[in-house]
Amino acid sequence: MAENPDRAKPVLLVVEDDPGLQKQLKWSFDDLEVVIAGDRQEALAALRRHEPAVVTLDLGLPPDADGVSEGLATLHEMLALAPATKVIVVSGNQDRANAVKAVGMGAYDFYQKPFDLEVLQLIIKRAFHVAQLEAENRKLQRLSSSFALTGILTAAEPMLKVCRTIEKVAPVDATVLLLGESGTGKELLARALHELSPRAGKRFVAINCAAIPETLLESELFGYEKGAFTGASKQTKGKIEYADGGTFFLDEVGDLPMALQAKLLRFLQERVVERLGGREEIPVDVRVVCATHRDLSGLIAEGRFREDLYYRISEITVAIPPLRERAGDAALLAQAFLERFAEQFKKPVKGFTPEAVAALEAHTWPGNVRELENCIKRAVIMSEDGRIGAADLGLAAFAAEPLNLRQVREEAERRAVTRALARAAGNVARAAELLGVSRPTLYDLINRYGLVAKTENNPAP
Repeated sequence: MAENPDRAKPVLLVVEDDPGLQKQLKWSFDDLEVVIAGDRQEALAALRRHEPAVVTLDLGLPPDADGVSEGLATLHEMLALAPATKVIVVSGNQDRANAVKAVGMGAYDFYQKPFDLEVLQLIIKRAFHVAQLEAENRKLQRLSSSFALTGILTAAEPMLKVCRTIEKVAPVDATVLLLGESGTGKELLARALHELSPRAGKRFVAINCAAIPETLLESELFGYEKGAFTGASKQTKGKIEYADGGTFFLDEVGDLPMALQAKLLRFLQERVVERLGGREEIPVDVRVVCATHRDLSGLIAEGRFREDLYYRISEITVAIPPLRERAGDAALLAQAFLERFAEQFKKPVKGFTPEAVAALEAHTWPGNVRELENCIKRAVIMSEDGRIGAADLGLAAFAAEPLNLRQVREEAERRAVTRALARAAGNVARAAELLGVSRPTLYDLINRYGLVAKTENNPAP
């Protein structure tokens, strides 16, 4: 959970059932806002309400004050609810083994009763420092996550997931199949695979099966010997052989003719090529990456794509989301394209009107990033002032959605209260506990949003 930046003091949650220790700990940390909880239910409610960065947790909690089962259960639920929270467990002198067990479950540290106040203050101070560093690191990661890979600009979680997959498989020489609509960036991801792999210093060779006539495709892939056919005046290497030591990218593999599918399958199995008109088997060491926008399962069912070839090229399959499923990326990419083309064409264009941004976000982009790039390029060329409007984009105009933070917060708050009341069957006390707020606060929210809750005088139907 994130810390609340509006608080004057950091919050320390003390989970302790001994009233004497509660008071002692509360008085010992006057530079902190100390919140006290006496059992698991109070601890979880306080965790939701106050979102503390650091918690001290006595393992001996009621109803198992003489054991550790309740304390360990509380630790488990706390870390599930707020994994970044630093939980410092408290144990007795004869209970070190359970404290070590708690650390193994994810607790930050432990100390034993009776405690040395100076040592405890040092442990807690260090825990707050570590929590702050980790929070800053997460913030920096979020800020830098837009450029997920070289050439890939995104802030959408589905695309970030794809980029993480590429990073994982890049060091391994497995054959990768990239699936996605035209214009989603399949070749960019293939190049990222190459650049992150041990083969980065070698060639990246790409060929598009749909762009080359079937009569020429075999010679392009496998090469030919002198005299193999009319016009073959010299020995020529194919693209596969030319990529030896590097990465070979076979784009639109779904358009590969059946005859060449068999020859490609043999290459993938034996890692040798035979040039047209030749008899010599030439070993080739390449990483193969394939891509297509076609439904290969459908082509297999129709008998137009070999099933055995499919299994060879899809050792790792990566599905690339279309632009319409990448929330926020259309506007993000549009701004990047605008800056690039404004500089390229020496145009004084600085941004988009709110209506243009709304149009960018509302359009479904059937041509994906390629369509968006062409759209922005045309708009920059045709623009006559410093900002691009919806008309310049050639898109239907949409009213700009107000990005008022208060409205967004209120809508999210209303939905959360509604869900909590539903989950608690209208019981305000239970709903307040789920939300981590007091009952008076929840009553205020219920009245503000005109919701219905169960009360003593007005039971829910």
